[in-house]
Amino acid sequence: MRIALAGAGAFGIKHLDALAAIDGVSVTSVISRGLEQAREVADRYGAPHASTDLHHALARDDVDAVILCTPTQLHAQQAISAMRAGKHVQVEIPLADSLADAMEVDRVQKETGLVCMVGHTRRFNPSHQWIRHRITAGELSIQQMDVQTYFFRRSNLNALGHPRSWTDHLLWHHAAHTVDLFQYQTGEDVQVAHAVQGPVHPVLGIAMDMSIQLRTTGGKICTLSLSFNNEGPLGTLFRYICDNGTYIARYDDLVTGREEPVDTSAVDISTNGIELQDREFVTAIRESRQPNASIASVLACYQVLGALEEQLAAQS
Repeated sequence: MRIALAGAGAFGIKHLDALAAIDGVSVTSVISRGLEQAREVADRYGAPHASTDLHHALARDDVDAVILCTPTQLHAQQAISAMRAGKHVQVEIPLADSLADAMEVDRVQKETGLVCMVGHTRRFNPSHQWIRHRITAGELSIQQMDVQTYFFRRSNLNALGHPRSWTDHLLWHHAAHTVDLFQYQTGEDVQVAHAVQGPVHPVLGIAMDMSIQLRTTGGKICTLSLSFNNEGPLGTLFRYICDNGTYIARYDDLVTGREEPVDTSAVDISTNGIELQDREFVTAIRESRQPNASIASVLACYQVLGALEEQLAAQS
């Protein structure tokens, strides 16, 4: 399996490290905004090709699939371009920053029949997989999810502290993780969704604080708090309040409501959620099937985000 990686930033490196752990996979092209960075990363991971132009990689015979870790605003069009070029594609979250673009990617996937997977990593983290296994076994039922997604990002920097060429978004990026996970874990569609947001940053042009409430058709609820103003522990905390226990997930780690560690080491072949996500992408291509986190399976998330965006626009 020969893969091109577009976007050699903080998250792109996570994928390159994950791909290095998967047998029968090689990275044949690295694309980045700067050619020097693309060449440095390509050399580090043994890729023979480096470029600043994704289309150069899409035209290559030694590229079977593409992983897109590029700015959000490029995701939909680049995913479509990859499929039009006959390449399977995994696009990092979010699939798009509008419902219309998400639906167009879905249409092109159906038209081409290629694998198009979205990086909804929470489906693959061992912590969330452990919860899901107990739900599917009938041992747990979610009553409520309380989620905190907190960062301190008052300037446009990435996770490595480097300047970004694009602006992050609480709704279309960070809320997408929770909206999708909530529907995935409950097995129910969101029927009621409400959102409010704080002031828009005068330079970044985005809301720095947001609150979202969700309820499924079966009455399960989710409360999501998001902020770029938080000074303290960064990242996302998921509290699962269930009929038979409370659990807290922090990325790949899981504890009970009393902070007792839960052993998730036997859940999957790895304890690295990004690696498990990439393994699913590669396996789906090899088996000619649609992956977990396919376009069709995550589209309901973007339908909710689209409705929430309309609410927020009406409030401004």
